Amino acid sequence: MLIEEIMKRKVITLTAEQTVSDALAIMLKHKIRHLAIVANSGELVGVVTDRDLKEAVPSIYSDSKDVTVYNTPLGDLMTTNPITGHPMDFVEEAAVIFYDHQIGCLPIVSNNKLVGIITETDLLYKYIELTGAHQPGSQIEVRVPNIPGILFEVSKVFHEHKMNILSVLVYPDKVNEDNKILVIRVKTMNPLSVIDGLRNSGFEVLWPNVPGIVQ
Repeated sequence: MLIEEIMKRKVITLTAEQTVSDALAIMLKHKIRHLAIVANSGELVGVVTDRDLKEAVPSIYSDSKDVTVYNTPLGDLMTTNPITGHPMDFVEEAAVIFYDHQIGCLPIVSNNKLVGIITETDLLYKYIELTGAHQPGSQIEVRVPNIPGILFEVSKVFHEHKMNILSVLVYPDKVNEDNKILVIRVKTMNPLSVIDGLRNSGFEVLWPNVPGIVQ
């Protein structure tokens, strides 16, 4: 999946000459936590976050009564040269950037112009959609050998039981690097028959594994 498929195209922006007061008002009105700062030409020049503003503005518990900080230009506190993405980058690559750099938003730039933005919340929502976690269903975890064709063998069991698969995730096995953990979400609230089928086919079902119910 490409970033252009999930990015917000209508990006709320301010300029470096606008103030902390402007940014606070915009964030409150639109319920956002990140602001792209652009030049008059539309070129991205920085990013301001709600954390930047909280650090700049005196706390309600502070003895400071200095209100001039609200007139501070955003150019004085914005993060310059922010990390950016491109519309044709893969969402997975963007997720790695968020993870490696511990950032909350990623401005999307094409031809030196700001064309969109994605946030960590956008990635979370997309993850939920892709895994089907928001749909009624059940999750099954299976330990399998890390060999070619193993996913096909597992999927045959689900086909035999006429069970729809919503998503499949693959994780490394922390116990044995020669194995993989398949996390399979299925469109049923009662997966007991396919779990029995998996075990009868020689696969190790890790979850669900309730004593007395599934053996």
